[in-house]
Parts: sequence; C-alpha cells; structure tokens
Amino acid sequence: MSRKNQPAWTPPAEHAALLPPFSGNAYNGWGEAAPRRPRQIFWLRKSEGHPYGRLLDAVKARFVSVPAYRDVYAKADRGPGKLPPPAENRRTASADSWTRQVRDFALNLPGARPAGYPGAGSEAELVGIARIRPEWVYEGFESSLPNLIVIGNAMDHGRLSRVPSSAEDPEGQLEVCDQYNRGSRVVNWLAHWIRAQGYEAKPHAGPWVGSLNLLPAAIACGFGELGKHGSLINREYGSSFRLAAVETDLPLNPDTADEFGADDFCAGCQVCANECPPDAISRDKVLVRGTVKWAVDFDRCIAYFNETFGCGICLAVCPWSTPGRAPKLAQRFSRRAAEKRAAGVPA
Repeated sequence: MSRKNQPAWTPPAEHAALLPPFSGNAYNGWGEAAPRRPRQIFWLRKSEGHPYGRLLDAVKARFVSVPAYRDVYAKADRGPGKLPPPAENRRTASADSWTRQVRDFALNLPGARPAGYPGAGSEAELVGIARIRPEWVYEGFESSLPNLIVIGNAMDHGRLSRVPSSAEDPEGQLEVCDQYNRGSRVVNWLAHWIRAQGYEAKPHAGPWVGSLNLLPAAIACGFGELGKHGSLINREYGSSFRLAAVETDLPLNPDTADEFGADDFCAGCQVCANECPPDAISRDKVLVRGTVKWAVDFDRCIAYFNETFGCGICLAVCPWSTPGRAPKLAQRFSRRAAEKRAAGVPA
C-alpha cells in the first residue's frame, strides 16, 4: 500500500539525545557552493570522539541485539584475513593485461549463491575501474594509491522487498548483509591476489567502507547514475546491488561513466519519495558541496534507518529494481536522450 498522503513517520523522543548539536545535512555540505571532501559519518568501527559517536553506538547495539543480524557477520565467510606484504618479485604486464586479469578474477571467483540469484555460482556481477579522485576521500584520510577497482553485488529482489526489517522478520536486511559478505570475499581475495603479484592493494568491504566514498567512484567507472533515492541506478540491476572496492597501484585502464537516462526518469518519478516513511527523499535536486544533485535528508532518514535495522524501502520500490525492467527502461530513456541531443535540447 502506498504511503502517499500519509503523515511522515516521527522518531522516538530518545533519538534526539543521540545527535550532535548541528544538522547532519549541514555536516554533509547541503547548501555549500564550494567543493570539499565529504565528512565521514557511518563508519561503525570507530565511534569514540566522533560527533555522531553516540548514534553509531546505538545503531550497532540495536543491530547486534538481534542474533540473526549479529550472526550474519560473526559467522560469515568474508574472505581471507590479514593481508601479506606485496611479493618482492613484482610481475610486469601491460595495463590491458592486468585489467583483463582483474575482471576475470573478480567475476569468476567461485561462490555459493543459490540457483535463481543473479550471477548464481559467482561472487560478483559488476567490475569497474576508476582513477581515485581526492574528492572521494573522506576528510581526515589520505589515499596514496592511484586506482580503484569497484565491485557490484546484485541482490535478490524478492528477498530485498521484505524490508523494512524487524527483529521478528529480518529477511530483507539479511539479504543486504549477505551481499556485503559476498563483496567482502571478492575484494579480500582480490587484494591478496594483487599483493601476490607484487603490488599494493587495500580492500574496502561494506558496511564498514571507511576512508572512501564509493558512490561517485562507482558512477565514474560506469556502474550507473545517481538516483533520486541517493543510491545508484544500474542499467541491468536497477538499485538492487551493493558496493565493495580495492585500492591499488596495479596498472589498470579506467572505465567511463554510463549515462542512459536514469536522471531524466527520476526527475518525473516520485515512487521512492512517496514510499519513504520519514519523508527523507528530496523531490528536487539539492546543492551539496558545490554540486546540484539528488540527495537524501540525513536528519529525517537516520532515525528510521536505525529503527528498521537499515531500512532499504527506497531501493526495493524503485521501478528500476523490478527484475527484468531496468534494461527496458535504459533502452527507452537512452533513446530519448539521444533524440534530445540530436534536436539540440539541453540535458
């Protein structure tokens, strides 16, 4: 049932006590005309001294209070552990060759996905490469490695559609967790393999991504366009996928961005905005750190996110996420964009 015209969900009174004395939107750069690096909020590994520390601790405590959620990480195979130093004898090959080898490794790493899932039998569906840009690195961190290998793990839409999750019905959020675990296995094994070739490699596995903002990196390497819900839309998997990545100095060829009309679609679509219980999805683009783009109201979103162990409604209801629909929408809106360009209509 649509939530359109229903009053917005309001957070419990105790939620306010967890927040710092400033807006999360201001912290994220809403209304700022000058470009700057993003500020990290949701890194659950370290909360001490962080302005959102109490909130992070509350999110983590609520999550691990439910055995099903706690065990999905505690008992999961997330790939090999401590990284060895790069091999002393560095192998040499062309960037073309390394790029092919990286794609082959990531896409063909054996997995245990059940039949019926996208990409059953493997651990990744998407692989892209980008040159790391300073504006992707969170304030307080540095990156000395030039290349980023981004991994996309498709989610099962039927399972994802069971969000919002609860302690009694965790299935929707467990699907999210399972795909983070798949991504972790890919990037951890990939980092080990790259180091065995004599190069540096640093994995980033969700939900503890850490020092890098992977969304703009995924856009740059061709995974898709930013949607109204603040997440990516891919021409094949819609919004039903999760990200992981590896920083490396392995010589690689970068991919290019893929624009197929999702932005135009979102301009006229209100599905995710109508279905968002806390009314956190902006119906218009917002100026954020020098760029006008789709953005989600952090102050409205975060309480419901915590209440429902990660929410995910906007991804599940996105029309692009319906199985089999994204390729058809991409074809239609790519054609419309081409017709506009031919007619000289501004994008």
